[in-house]
Amino acid sequence: MRRFVLPLVLVLNACVPVTPGDTPTRALPQSSDLPPMKTFGPPRPDQPIKSNNDLALDFIELSFQLESGRDLPVFTRFEGPISVRVTGAPPASLGSDLNRLIYRLRTEAGIDIHQTAPSNPANITIEAVSRADIRRALPHAACFVVPNITIISEYKPNRRSVRTSWSNLRTREKLAIFLPNDASPQEVRDCLHEELAQALGPLNDLYRLPDSVFNDDNVHTVLTGFDMMMLRAYYAPELRSGMSRGQVASRLPAVFSRINPQGDGLRANYATRTPRAWSQAIQTALGPGSTNSQRQQASDQALQIARAMGWQDHRRAFAHYAKGRLLLASDPKTAQTHFRAADQYYAATPGANLHRAYVATQLAAYAITRGDGDQAMLILSPHIDEAAQNENAALLSTLLLLRAEALDLQGRSAEARTVRLDSLGWARYGFGPDWAVRAKLREISSLNPLNG
Repeated sequence: MRRFVLPLVLVLNACVPVTPGDTPTRALPQSSDLPPMKTFGPPRPDQPIKSNNDLALDFIELSFQLESGRDLPVFTRFEGPISVRVTGAPPASLGSDLNRLIYRLRTEAGIDIHQTAPSNPANITIEAVSRADIRRALPHAACFVVPNITIISEYKPNRRSVRTSWSNLRTREKLAIFLPNDASPQEVRDCLHEELAQALGPLNDLYRLPDSVFNDDNVHTVLTGFDMMMLRAYYAPELRSGMSRGQVASRLPAVFSRINPQGDGLRANYATRTPRAWSQAIQTALGPGSTNSQRQQASDQALQIARAMGWQDHRRAFAHYAKGRLLLASDPKTAQTHFRAADQYYAATPGANLHRAYVATQLAAYAITRGDGDQAMLILSPHIDEAAQNENAALLSTLLLLRAEALDLQGRSAEARTVRLDSLGWARYGFGPDWAVRAKLREISSLNPLNG
Protein backbone atom coordinates (compact mmCIF):
# COMPACT_ATOMS: atom_id res chain seq x y z
CA MET A 1 0.00 0.00 0.00
CA ARG A 2 2.53 2.60 1.11
CA ARG A 3 4.46 4.03 -1.84
CA PHE A 4 5.76 7.19 -0.17
CA VAL A 5 4.89 9.55 2.65
CA LEU A 6 4.79 13.26 3.29
CA PRO A 7 8.53 13.28 4.01
CA LEU A 8 10.16 14.60 7.13
CA VAL A 9 13.53 14.08 5.44
CA LEU A 10 13.44 11.20 2.98
CA VAL A 11 10.93 9.62 0.62
CA LEU A 12 10.25 6.10 1.94
CA ASN A 13 9.23 2.98 0.15
CA ALA A 14 6.37 1.34 1.90
CA CYS A 15 3.70 -1.29 2.25
CA VAL A 16 1.76 -2.64 -0.70
CA PRO A 17 -1.01 -5.20 -1.17
CA VAL A 18 0.13 -7.69 -3.78
CA THR A 19 -1.54 -9.31 -6.73
CA PRO A 20 0.13 -10.26 -10.04
CA GLY A 21 0.12 -7.26 -12.36
CA ASP A 22 -1.57 -5.11 -9.71
CA THR A 23 1.25 -4.26 -7.30
CA PRO A 24 0.17 -0.97 -5.68
CA THR A 25 3.18 -0.70 -4.37
CA ARG A 26 12.10 6.92 6.82
CA ALA A 27 28.08 17.90 20.99
CA LEU A 28 25.16 15.25 20.82
CA PRO A 29 24.39 12.66 23.44
CA GLN A 30 26.25 9.40 23.27
CA SER A 31 24.23 6.19 22.90
CA SER A 32 24.31 5.51 26.62
CA ASP A 33 22.85 8.97 27.30
CA LEU A 34 19.69 8.50 25.25
CA PRO A 35 16.52 8.11 27.33
CA PRO A 36 14.31 5.02 27.05
CA MET A 37 11.96 4.63 24.12
CA LYS A 38 8.52 6.13 24.65
CA THR A 39 5.24 4.57 23.59
CA PHE A 40 1.73 5.93 23.26
CA GLY A 41 -1.14 5.61 25.70
CA PRO A 42 -4.78 4.76 24.93
CA PRO A 43 -5.81 5.61 21.35
CA ARG A 44 -7.73 8.85 20.72
CA PRO A 45 -9.08 8.57 17.17
CA ASP A 46 -11.37 11.27 15.83
CA GLN A 47 -14.71 10.00 14.65
CA PRO A 48 -15.65 10.82 11.05
CA ILE A 49 -18.21 13.58 10.54
CA LYS A 50 -19.50 12.60 7.14
CA SER A 51 -22.80 11.84 5.46
CA ASN A 52 -23.77 8.20 5.15
CA ASN A 53 -24.23 8.77 1.44
CA ASP A 54 -20.56 9.75 1.11
CA LEU A 55 -19.49 6.86 3.36
CA ALA A 56 -21.34 4.39 1.15
CA LEU A 57 -19.68 5.77 -1.99
CA ASP A 58 -16.28 5.57 -0.29
CA PHE A 59 -16.96 1.98 0.73
CA ILE A 60 -17.86 0.88 -2.79
CA GLU A 61 -14.84 2.54 -4.39
CA LEU A 62 -12.49 1.15 -1.74
CA SER A 63 -13.90 -2.36 -1.88
CA PHE A 64 -14.45 -3.09 -5.57
CA GLN A 65 -11.22 -1.87 -7.12
CA LEU A 66 -7.50 -2.44 -6.78
CA GLU A 67 -5.02 0.43 -6.68
CA SER A 68 -4.12 -0.32 -10.29
CA GLY A 69 -7.67 0.53 -11.31
CA ARG A 70 -8.68 -3.07 -11.99
CA ASP A 71 -12.20 -3.87 -10.87
CA LEU A 72 -12.86 -6.65 -8.38
CA PRO A 73 -15.81 -8.84 -9.41
CA VAL A 74 -17.17 -9.64 -5.95
CA PHE A 75 -16.96 -8.54 -2.33
CA THR A 76 -14.65 -10.69 -0.17
CA ARG A 77 -13.89 -10.87 3.54
CA PHE A 78 -13.28 -13.49 6.21
CA GLU A 79 -16.42 -15.33 7.30
CA GLY A 80 -16.41 -16.32 10.97
CA PRO A 81 -13.79 -15.73 13.70
CA ILE A 82 -10.37 -14.59 12.44
CA SER A 83 -7.15 -15.95 13.90
CA VAL A 84 -3.77 -14.20 13.65
CA ARG A 85 -0.34 -15.61 14.38
CA VAL A 86 3.19 -14.13 14.30
CA THR A 87 6.08 -16.15 12.86
CA GLY A 88 9.65 -15.45 11.76
CA ALA A 89 11.84 -13.27 13.99
CA PRO A 90 9.58 -10.47 15.26
CA PRO A 91 11.12 -7.34 16.83
CA ALA A 92 10.41 -6.67 20.50
CA SER A 93 7.93 -3.87 19.77
CA LEU A 94 5.65 -5.93 17.52
CA GLY A 95 3.89 -7.88 20.28
CA SER A 96 2.53 -4.87 22.16
CA ASP A 97 1.61 -3.02 18.97
CA LEU A 98 -0.28 -6.05 17.66
CA ASN A 99 -2.13 -6.45 20.97
CA ARG A 100 -3.21 -2.80 20.84
CA LEU A 101 -4.38 -3.12 17.26
CA ILE A 102 -6.35 -6.33 17.83
CA TYR A 103 -8.05 -4.72 20.83
CA ARG A 104 -9.03 -1.73 18.68
CA LEU A 105 -10.34 -3.97 15.89
CA ARG A 106 -12.49 -5.88 18.37
CA THR A 107 -13.85 -2.84 20.23
CA GLU A 108 -14.04 -0.16 17.52
CA ALA A 109 -14.75 -2.24 14.41
CA GLY A 110 -16.58 -5.12 16.09
CA ILE A 111 -14.44 -7.76 14.33
CA ASP A 112 -14.14 -11.20 15.93
CA ILE A 113 -10.34 -11.43 15.73
CA HIS A 114 -7.82 -13.00 18.10
CA GLN A 115 -4.15 -13.98 18.23
CA THR A 116 -3.07 -17.60 18.39
CA ALA A 117 0.25 -19.34 18.98
CA PRO A 118 2.86 -19.33 16.19
CA SER A 119 2.62 -23.11 15.89
CA ASN A 120 -1.13 -23.07 15.30
CA PRO A 121 -2.73 -22.67 11.89
CA ALA A 122 -4.23 -19.21 11.41
CA ASN A 123 -6.24 -17.21 8.92
CA ILE A 124 -3.61 -14.47 8.89
CA THR A 125 0.10 -15.16 9.29
CA ILE A 126 2.34 -12.19 10.08
CA GLU A 127 5.88 -13.21 9.18
CA ALA A 128 8.65 -10.90 10.41
CA VAL A 129 11.63 -11.06 8.03
CA SER A 130 14.49 -8.79 7.00
CA ARG A 131 14.03 -5.85 4.67
CA ALA A 132 16.39 -7.56 2.29
CA ASP A 133 14.11 -10.61 2.16
CA ILE A 134 11.11 -8.38 1.44
CA ARG A 135 12.86 -6.50 -1.33
CA ARG A 136 14.07 -9.68 -2.95
CA ALA A 137 10.43 -10.66 -3.17
CA LEU A 138 9.09 -7.21 -4.10
CA PRO A 139 11.85 -4.66 -4.79
CA HIS A 140 10.11 -1.37 -3.94
CA ALA A 141 8.10 -2.52 -0.93
CA ALA A 142 8.80 -2.26 2.78
CA CYS A 143 5.97 -4.70 3.58
CA PHE A 144 3.11 -6.39 1.77
CA VAL A 145 0.12 -8.72 2.05
CA VAL A 146 -0.76 -11.60 -0.27
CA PRO A 147 -3.51 -14.25 -0.28
CA ASN A 148 -3.18 -18.02 0.02
CA ILE A 149 0.42 -18.35 1.21
CA THR A 150 2.03 -18.38 4.67
CA ILE A 151 5.79 -17.83 4.18
CA ILE A 152 7.70 -15.38 2.03
CA SER A 153 9.54 -18.07 0.11
CA GLU A 154 6.19 -19.11 -1.38
CA TYR A 155 5.59 -15.74 -2.96
CA LYS A 156 7.96 -15.51 -5.93
CA PRO A 157 7.13 -18.95 -7.37
CA ASN A 158 3.42 -18.09 -7.17
CA ARG A 159 3.33 -14.35 -7.79
CA ARG A 160 1.81 -14.63 -11.27
CA SER A 161 -0.50 -17.51 -10.46
CA VAL A 162 -4.21 -17.66 -9.74
CA ARG A 163 -3.29 -18.72 -6.21
CA THR A 164 -2.07 -15.24 -5.24
CA SER A 165 -4.56 -13.23 -7.29
CA TRP A 166 -6.86 -10.90 -5.34
CA SER A 167 -9.28 -10.69 -8.25
CA ASN A 168 -9.80 -14.47 -8.24
CA LEU A 169 -10.79 -14.61 -4.57
CA ARG A 170 -14.40 -15.34 -3.68
CA THR A 171 -13.83 -15.35 0.07
CA ARG A 172 -10.81 -14.83 2.32
CA GLU A 173 -9.50 -17.80 4.24
CA LYS A 174 -5.70 -17.55 4.42
CA LEU A 175 -3.39 -14.56 3.94
CA ALA A 176 0.17 -13.63 4.82
CA ILE A 177 1.61 -10.28 5.85
CA PHE A 178 5.35 -9.75 5.55
CA LEU A 179 6.80 -7.10 7.90
CA PRO A 180 10.43 -5.97 8.35
CA ASN A 181 12.10 -7.02 11.59
CA ASP A 182 15.05 -4.64 11.15
CA ALA A 183 13.17 -1.33 10.74
CA SER A 184 12.25 1.29 13.34
CA PRO A 185 9.43 0.35 15.72
CA GLN A 186 7.20 2.95 14.06
CA GLU A 187 7.81 1.64 10.55
CA VAL A 188 6.97 -1.89 11.71
CA ARG A 189 3.80 -0.65 13.41
CA ASP A 190 2.77 1.44 10.42
CA CYS A 191 3.14 -1.58 8.16
CA LEU A 192 1.17 -3.68 10.64
CA HIS A 193 -1.78 -1.27 10.67
CA GLU A 194 -1.94 -0.79 6.91
CA GLU A 195 -1.40 -4.40 5.90
CA LEU A 196 -3.71 -5.89 8.51
CA ALA A 197 -6.39 -3.38 7.46
CA GLN A 198 -6.05 -4.56 3.85
CA ALA A 199 -5.92 -8.21 4.85
CA LEU A 200 -9.28 -7.70 6.56
CA GLY A 201 -10.93 -5.15 4.31
CA PRO A 202 -10.49 -2.71 1.41
CA LEU A 203 -7.68 -3.19 -1.10
CA ASN A 204 -7.85 0.21 -2.78
CA ASP A 205 -6.41 3.61 -1.84
CA LEU A 206 -8.14 6.92 -2.58
CA TYR A 207 -6.31 10.24 -2.59
CA ARG A 208 -9.60 12.04 -1.96
CA LEU A 209 -9.82 10.62 1.60
CA PRO A 210 -8.08 13.05 4.00
CA ASP A 211 -8.53 11.06 7.22
CA SER A 212 -7.60 7.49 6.33
CA VAL A 213 -4.73 5.05 5.93
CA PHE A 214 -6.44 4.08 2.68
CA ASN A 215 -4.71 7.00 0.96
CA ASP A 216 -1.43 6.90 -0.93
CA ASP A 217 -0.18 10.12 0.69
CA ASN A 218 0.35 8.00 3.83
CA VAL A 219 -0.08 10.91 6.22
CA HIS A 220 -2.10 8.68 8.53
CA THR A 221 -0.14 5.64 9.62
CA VAL A 222 -2.40 4.15 12.30
CA LEU A 223 -6.03 3.27 11.68
CA THR A 224 -8.30 6.29 12.01
CA GLY A 225 -11.91 6.61 13.10
CA PHE A 226 -12.89 6.59 9.42
CA ASP A 227 -10.94 3.37 8.84
CA MET A 228 -12.61 1.65 11.78
CA MET A 229 -15.98 2.75 10.42
CA MET A 230 -15.15 1.17 7.05
CA LEU A 231 -14.03 -2.06 8.72
CA ARG A 232 -17.13 -2.16 10.93
CA ALA A 233 -19.24 -1.90 7.77
CA TYR A 234 -17.08 -4.54 6.08
CA TYR A 235 -18.04 -7.08 8.72
CA ALA A 236 -21.67 -6.03 9.03
CA PRO A 237 -24.09 -9.00 9.15
CA GLU A 238 -25.94 -7.56 6.14
CA LEU A 239 -22.94 -8.34 3.91
CA ARG A 240 -21.20 -11.56 2.94
CA SER A 241 -18.47 -12.77 0.61
CA GLY A 242 -19.46 -13.31 -3.00
CA MET A 243 -21.86 -10.36 -3.22
CA SER A 244 -21.78 -8.24 -6.35
CA ARG A 245 -21.19 -4.48 -6.33
CA GLY A 246 -24.91 -3.86 -6.78
CA GLN A 247 -25.89 -6.21 -3.98
CA VAL A 248 -23.47 -4.55 -1.56
CA ALA A 249 -24.56 -1.06 -2.62
CA SER A 250 -28.20 -1.89 -1.99
CA ARG A 251 -27.46 -2.92 1.62
CA LEU A 252 -25.10 -0.11 2.58
CA PRO A 253 -27.74 2.54 3.43
CA ALA A 254 -29.14 0.29 6.16
CA VAL A 255 -25.63 -0.65 7.36
CA PHE A 256 -24.47 2.95 7.78
CA SER A 257 -27.79 4.07 9.27
CA ARG A 258 -27.27 1.45 11.96
CA ILE A 259 -23.57 2.04 12.72
CA ASN A 260 -23.47 5.80 12.05
CA PRO A 261 -26.99 7.19 12.69
CA GLN A 262 -25.77 10.80 12.84
CA GLY A 263 -24.63 10.50 9.24
CA ASP A 264 -28.18 10.21 7.95
CA GLY A 265 -28.81 13.89 8.60
CA LEU A 266 -25.63 15.24 7.01
CA ARG A 267 -25.45 16.65 3.50
CA ALA A 268 -23.47 14.64 0.95
CA ASN A 269 -20.40 16.36 -0.50
CA TYR A 270 -19.85 14.06 -3.50
CA ALA A 271 -16.07 14.59 -3.67
CA THR A 272 -14.69 14.41 -7.20
CA ARG A 273 -12.71 11.37 -8.20
CA THR A 274 -8.97 11.72 -8.63
CA PRO A 275 -7.75 11.43 -12.24
CA ARG A 276 -5.15 8.72 -12.70
CA ALA A 277 -2.92 11.28 -14.44
CA TRP A 278 -2.72 13.28 -11.18
CA SER A 279 -1.89 10.19 -9.14
CA GLN A 280 0.82 9.20 -11.62
CA ALA A 281 2.27 12.72 -11.57
CA ILE A 282 2.48 12.68 -7.77
CA GLN A 283 4.09 9.23 -7.86
CA THR A 284 6.70 10.46 -10.35
CA ALA A 285 7.36 13.61 -8.32
CA LEU A 286 7.84 11.89 -4.95
CA GLY A 287 8.37 8.21 -5.71
CA PRO A 288 11.59 6.37 -6.58
CA GLY A 289 13.33 6.11 -9.93
CA SER A 290 12.86 9.61 -11.39
CA THR A 291 15.41 12.30 -12.30
CA ASN A 292 15.17 15.78 -10.80
CA SER A 293 13.93 17.15 -14.11
CA GLN A 294 11.23 14.48 -14.30
CA ARG A 295 10.19 15.20 -10.72
CA GLN A 296 9.89 18.93 -11.39
CA GLN A 297 7.84 18.38 -14.54
CA ALA A 298 5.58 15.91 -12.75
CA SER A 299 4.99 18.27 -9.82
CA ASP A 300 4.06 21.04 -12.26
CA GLN A 301 1.65 18.67 -13.98
CA ALA A 302 0.05 17.73 -10.64
CA LEU A 303 -0.50 21.41 -9.86
CA GLN A 304 -1.96 22.06 -13.31
CA ILE A 305 -4.41 19.17 -12.95
CA ALA A 306 -5.40 20.29 -9.44
CA ARG A 307 -6.14 23.80 -10.71
CA ALA A 308 -8.02 22.51 -13.74
CA MET A 309 -10.15 20.27 -11.51
CA GLY A 310 -10.99 23.26 -9.33
CA TRP A 311 -9.83 21.45 -6.20
CA GLN A 312 -9.74 23.43 -2.98
CA ASP A 313 -9.02 20.43 -0.75
CA HIS A 314 -6.08 18.40 0.51
CA ARG A 315 -5.22 17.19 -2.99
CA ARG A 316 -4.51 20.75 -4.11
CA ALA A 317 -2.50 21.15 -0.89
CA PHE A 318 -0.53 17.97 -1.53
CA ALA A 319 0.47 19.14 -5.01
CA HIS A 320 1.82 22.38 -3.48
CA TYR A 321 3.59 20.41 -0.76
CA ALA A 322 5.28 18.18 -3.33
CA LYS A 323 6.44 21.19 -5.32
CA GLY A 324 7.80 22.82 -2.19
CA ARG A 325 9.78 19.72 -1.28
CA LEU A 326 11.36 19.63 -4.72
CA LEU A 327 12.34 23.32 -4.58
CA LEU A 328 13.87 23.28 -1.10
CA ALA A 329 17.49 22.95 -2.23
CA SER A 330 17.37 25.17 -5.31
CA ASP A 331 14.83 27.88 -4.43
CA PRO A 332 13.90 27.88 -0.74
CA LYS A 333 11.90 31.13 -0.93
CA THR A 334 9.60 29.78 -3.63
CA ALA A 335 9.40 26.51 -1.73
CA GLN A 336 8.00 28.41 1.24
CA THR A 337 5.36 29.97 -0.99
CA HIS A 338 4.18 26.49 -1.92
CA PHE A 339 4.27 25.32 1.70
CA ARG A 340 2.14 28.29 2.77
CA ALA A 341 -0.32 27.51 0.01
CA ALA A 342 -0.42 23.88 1.12
CA ASP A 343 -1.13 24.97 4.68
CA GLN A 344 -4.03 27.18 3.54
CA TYR A 345 -5.70 24.41 1.56
CA TYR A 346 -5.17 21.88 4.34
CA ALA A 347 -6.66 24.33 6.86
CA ALA A 348 -9.80 24.52 4.72
CA THR A 349 -10.15 20.70 4.53
CA PRO A 350 -11.95 18.88 7.38
CA GLY A 351 -9.83 16.00 8.63
CA ALA A 352 -6.49 17.41 7.39
CA ASN A 353 -5.03 18.64 10.69
CA LEU A 354 -2.29 16.02 10.67
CA HIS A 355 -1.30 17.10 7.15
CA ARG A 356 -0.79 20.63 8.48
CA ALA A 357 1.60 19.28 11.11
CA TYR A 358 3.87 17.97 8.36
CA VAL A 359 3.81 21.33 6.59
CA ALA A 360 4.56 23.03 9.92
CA THR A 361 7.90 21.21 10.09
CA GLN A 362 8.92 22.90 6.82
CA LEU A 363 7.62 26.35 7.72
CA ALA A 364 9.17 26.24 11.21
CA ALA A 365 12.50 24.94 9.92
CA TYR A 366 12.70 27.91 7.54
CA ALA A 367 11.91 30.36 10.36
CA ILE A 368 14.66 28.81 12.48
CA THR A 369 17.22 29.16 9.67
CA ARG A 370 16.39 32.89 9.65
CA GLY A 371 16.84 33.07 13.43
CA ASP A 372 13.14 33.78 14.04
CA GLY A 373 12.35 31.73 17.11
CA ASP A 374 9.12 33.59 17.84
CA GLN A 375 7.66 32.76 14.43
CA ALA A 376 8.78 29.15 14.69
CA MET A 377 7.06 28.78 18.05
CA LEU A 378 3.81 30.20 16.64
CA ILE A 379 3.94 27.73 13.76
CA LEU A 380 4.75 24.67 15.86
CA SER A 381 2.52 25.07 18.91
CA PRO A 382 -0.84 23.96 17.40
CA HIS A 383 0.54 20.75 15.94
CA ILE A 384 2.39 18.90 18.69
CA ASP A 385 -0.71 17.39 20.28
CA GLU A 386 -2.01 16.48 16.82
CA ALA A 387 1.08 14.36 16.17
CA ALA A 388 0.72 12.73 19.59
CA GLN A 389 -2.99 12.00 19.10
CA ASN A 390 -2.20 10.33 15.78
CA GLU A 391 0.62 8.31 17.39
CA ASN A 392 3.26 9.53 14.94
CA ALA A 393 6.45 9.45 17.02
CA ALA A 394 8.76 10.43 14.13
CA LEU A 395 6.70 13.55 13.43
CA LEU A 396 6.24 14.30 17.15
CA SER A 397 9.97 14.09 17.85
CA THR A 398 10.74 16.32 14.85
CA LEU A 399 8.25 18.95 16.01
CA LEU A 400 9.72 18.86 19.53
CA LEU A 401 13.30 19.13 18.27
CA LEU A 402 12.31 22.14 16.16
CA ARG A 403 10.61 23.64 19.21
CA ALA A 404 13.82 23.19 21.23
CA GLU A 405 15.79 25.14 18.60
CA ALA A 406 13.12 27.87 18.61
CA LEU A 407 13.38 28.09 22.42
CA ASP A 408 17.17 28.43 22.15
CA LEU A 409 16.67 31.31 19.71
CA GLN A 410 14.41 32.96 22.30
CA GLY A 411 17.12 32.61 24.95
CA ARG A 412 15.15 29.96 26.88
CA SER A 413 17.95 27.39 27.00
CA ALA A 414 16.78 25.48 30.09
CA GLU A 415 13.34 24.91 28.53
CA ALA A 416 15.02 23.93 25.28
CA ARG A 417 17.04 21.21 27.03
CA THR A 418 13.89 19.79 28.64
CA VAL A 419 11.98 19.70 25.36
CA ARG A 420 14.94 18.19 23.51
CA LEU A 421 15.27 15.45 26.12
CA ASP A 422 11.54 14.73 25.83
CA SER A 423 11.87 14.39 22.07
CA LEU A 424 14.52 11.68 22.24
CA GLY A 425 12.28 8.98 23.70
CA TRP A 426 9.84 9.54 20.83
CA ALA A 427 12.69 9.59 18.33
CA ARG A 428 13.80 6.14 19.49
CA TYR A 429 10.38 4.78 18.57
CA GLY A 430 10.03 6.83 15.41
CA PHE A 431 13.52 6.56 13.93
CA GLY A 432 14.88 3.43 15.58
CA PRO A 433 18.57 2.87 16.27
CA ASP A 434 20.70 5.34 18.21
CA TRP A 435 22.63 6.44 15.12
CA ALA A 436 19.37 7.43 13.42
CA VAL A 437 18.27 9.41 16.49
CA ARG A 438 21.62 11.22 16.60
CA ALA A 439 21.41 11.94 12.88
CA LYS A 440 17.98 13.56 13.40
CA LEU A 441 19.41 15.63 16.25
CA ARG A 442 22.28 16.83 14.05
CA GLU A 443 19.94 17.63 11.18
CA ILE A 444 17.63 19.81 13.27
CA SER A 445 20.50 21.43 15.19
CA SER A 446 22.19 22.45 11.93
CA LEU A 447 19.21 24.68 11.06
CA ASN A 448 19.88 27.02 13.97
CA PRO A 449 22.26 29.90 13.06
CA LEU A 450 23.42 29.99 16.70
CA ASN A 451 24.97 26.56 16.13
CA GLY A 452 26.86 27.56 12.98
